[in-house]
Amino acid sequence: MSAAFDVIIRGGRWFDGTGAPSAVRHLGIRGGCVAAVSEDPLPEDGCPSVIDARGKWVLPGFVDIHTHYDAEILAAPGLRESVRHGVTSVFVGSCSISTVHSTPLDCADFFSRVEAVPREHVLALLERHKTWDSAGGYVRFLESLPLGPNVAAFLGHSDLRTSVMGLGRAVDSAELPTDAEMRRMEALLDDALGEGFLGLSTMTNPWDKLDGDRYRSKSLPSTFAGWAEYKRFNRILRRTGRVLQSAPNITTKVNAVRFFWESMALFGRKKLKTTLLTAADAKSTPFLARALCAVARFFNRFTGADFRWQHLPVPFEVYADGIDLVVFEEFGAGRAALHLKDGVERDALLSDTSYRRAFRRDYEKRFSPRVWHRDFFDAHIVACPDPSVVGKSFGQVAEERGIHPVDAFLDLVVAHGTRVRWKTTIANHRPEVLDLLSADPAIQMGFADSGAHLRNMAFYNFPIRLLRRVKDAEQRGRPFMSLERAVHRLTGELGAWYGIHAGTLRRGDRADVVVIDPEGLDAKVDGYYEEPVPEYGGLSRMVNRSDAAVLATLVGGRLVYAGGKFVPGYGETLRTGSFLRVGEGPPPSAASDEKPAASGARERGGQGHAAREHAA
Repeated sequence: MSAAFDVIIRGGRWFDGTGAPSAVRHLGIRGGCVAAVSEDPLPEDGCPSVIDARGKWVLPGFVDIHTHYDAEILAAPGLRESVRHGVTSVFVGSCSISTVHSTPLDCADFFSRVEAVPREHVLALLERHKTWDSAGGYVRFLESLPLGPNVAAFLGHSDLRTSVMGLGRAVDSAELPTDAEMRRMEALLDDALGEGFLGLSTMTNPWDKLDGDRYRSKSLPSTFAGWAEYKRFNRILRRTGRVLQSAPNITTKVNAVRFFWESMALFGRKKLKTTLLTAADAKSTPFLARALCAVARFFNRFTGADFRWQHLPVPFEVYADGIDLVVFEEFGAGRAALHLKDGVERDALLSDTSYRRAFRRDYEKRFSPRVWHRDFFDAHIVACPDPSVVGKSFGQVAEERGIHPVDAFLDLVVAHGTRVRWKTTIANHRPEVLDLLSADPAIQMGFADSGAHLRNMAFYNFPIRLLRRVKDAEQRGRPFMSLERAVHRLTGELGAWYGIHAGTLRRGDRADVVVIDPEGLDAKVDGYYEEPVPEYGGLSRMVNRSDAAVLATLVGGRLVYAGGKFVPGYGETLRTGSFLRVGEGPPPSAASDEKPAASGARERGGQGHAAREHAA
């Protein structure tokens, strides 16, 4: 007699991802779906996999809505650095830079510098693997891979514009697409939406720059589009109910007003689902994030808009090797340095007296629009061939040497290049403000930039870190949201808003599951580690480790990670993930022919406080 279930998760505190009360339940999985959620034990005879979750939390797998895995997924489709933290669904194609239509060379040029991934490796991966030139071909290619997590995709505006206009014209402010080119772009967008894409990702922030030699330091192609072009795409997104993902000018944020206007449902016009980067409690603008969230709540309530700010619910701490950090793109002296690839030319520039005066002027413009706080006293050196400066800020080094902080920084970069490694926290440094933002209904949990900025930051486990904060606040008697709502914000809320089947763990749902030990939600999850990336020539990437917190991850009903290790064949021969199409339900479930569970077993959820207290 065959077993009733493929996997049983026994006696954990179950969260269904909808925000409903949690309860102690036994889950039975069959055919990749949740076939039973029972208050009573399930029959385990012959079941090949039983996970004892007593005293643990059983959650839907997390949804990471903002990644840049577009190149990495070609060679490493397991995406281990996300899945090991319980992430079971990822979005690619963010910030206007998908790899659907453009050539490998063009994709490498608009992807690498913006996302701080080595261009030579991105180009090699695309040249080796890219056989598609359409949305359908891209989907079929992804479905041919041994995917680890589920994947959903945006079509990138820079990709779309480049493929139709050519990269040179797409980044020329004197050029506009012809009407025929606009119709072609509209047709390609319609085609992608028909294949189940999430919507269109764009970018209007001008300090995201091209790599390569042909058009180096030009802004991304989508930043050259006018609002007439955006409006034609927005009509398609409104008609289909799909999402516009973008960013305003991140330094000034003034053009966010236009995004609010476009999202509104007024004068018989449908709303436009809009998600923008980013809500952050920046040190440079300490009141702006809360103000922007208040404006979003106003528009959503009174104008029928459907607008969300993406938010990273952890301190935004970044590391840099020398001057290689994207925040320097926001002012002229920084852009001039990053434009130069040759180390000798760059050192000559950084040593030049007139250049240093220009850098100081940019640094000292305290009231100019900015993201980086531009305070070298708040930038600490963590590694350097000169051990006497390690542990000090550049400001402290300047005081010791009797020079300006800019000169101290530039002197060390000229002397040691990328071997001087330093860190600073740009935003989300005040816990009380971070709690307010995390609970704000105008906020979406995301903006981890997973797979990008490999040497600069690591937020792969941001869902785990949010749950730690929520748990700790609850234990201190000062909760800012319930655990159920926190789980909902990281899972079901995102799946529902984007229209994909992900983030819930009810009977009939796809069995994407993470099992968490609440005792493992401690300070260790905030730490940074390094791990080489074979796909990028062994480059050492910043990563997180949550092995004591994440006990197991299941994708599509298959156990893929447990006890700090992945199962054999994961991401190589074993495929567990799927391409998530908007509007498509879960795979066919075995629930319809379910065999009887143990005598007296009942499938019901949300049994109130007593069950929750017992589980905790």
